[in-house]
Formats: sequence, C-alpha cells, structure tokens
Amino acid sequence: MASGEKKRHRQSEVRRARNHAAKSRVKTLMKRVAAAVESGESTTVESSLRTAVSALHRAGQKRIIPKHAADRHIGQLSKLVHTHKTAASA
Repeated sequence: MASGEKKRHRQSEVRRARNHAAKSRVKTLMKRVAAAVESGESTTVESSLRTAVSALHRAGQKRIIPKHAADRHIGQLSKLVHTHKTAASA
C-alpha cells in the first residue's frame, strides 16, 4: 500500500465512524419521540421532537443521510406528535 492509500484509508475509517455515530444518534432520538408519544407526557414530547428535528436537519445538511430522507422523517415525527396532541385534547 502506498502512503497516499494508507492516508485515504485512515480518513475513510474516521469518516465511517463519525457517520455511524451520527446515524445512530438520529435513530435513537427518533425512537425517543415515539416513546414519549406512547407515554403521553406533552412536555417530553415537545422537547424530544425539537431535539430530533434539529439532529435530522443537521444530518441532512452534512449529507450523512439524504436531505429528502431527513425531511420525510421530520414530517413523520411531526405528524405523529400532532395526532397525539389532537387525540389528547379531544
């Protein structure tokens, strides 16, 4: 392996680890929103949704996940929270 190849391999390993951590964090935050909706605590739902949307936007901007996928997940989570709110108030 030439020295350039070794450096490129090291860089790709670092990027892979960073991207994996970011994807894992986004997935965890999405699960927290769903769990908060199940528990029914409105303050937890709002704060967890805000955190998840922020992480999804960031991941989409950095192209860790596709932008349209981030938008789709944000829409799905927002819809879930909205239906929870309307059901709770009714």
